[in-house]
Amino acid sequence: MKYKNIIGMMILVGIFFTCGREKQKGLTEEAYEDTKRALIGANRILVRKDRERIRSFCERRKWDAQETETGLWYEVYENGTGRNAETGMEISLEYELSLLDGTVCYSSDSLGLKSFRIGQGGVESGLEEGVLFLREGDRARFILPPHLAHGLTGDRNAIPPRSILVYDVKVIRLDTLVRKTYP
Repeated sequence: MKYKNIIGMMILVGIFFTCGREKQKGLTEEAYEDTKRALIGANRILVRKDRERIRSFCERRKWDAQETETGLWYEVYENGTGRNAETGMEISLEYELSLLDGTVCYSSDSLGLKSFRIGQGGVESGLEEGVLFLREGDRARFILPPHLAHGLTGDRNAIPPRSILVYDVKVIRLDTLVRKTYP
């Protein structure tokens, strides 16, 4: 229940912040700073809890996942032989996206390959970060805490709010974009 209380507090603080910092609305500089500290503290608690859940998840499955500075967990479990992924490349992935409880949210089996230009957004920031560890043919797992995935809201479809996501991916293709020059 404490977890739900923290989330509720974060939502109230967020609403509070959207009302502005103007003194005529009753928010003094001191109250603003107190609220800001409370929100930062709540965020730290949630990030620690997410990290512990992910660590425990990996231990139970005996995955040798590593954590990056941003909080992304990854494990390359099958090495390919192609070129390395780089920012600006178009990447195509076979994938399965699930929750920690194993519920499959999306997959390339039903939706087709996931293709995107690395570094251009449009996908979870954790996925963009993770693919830069890969090369063509690699198979890997990425575990994205909420702040690197769909955050407080989820995707309003198959991914619930504040979900930790597990991507199982295989790099099918990496293409360097060719820029045409005109005379």
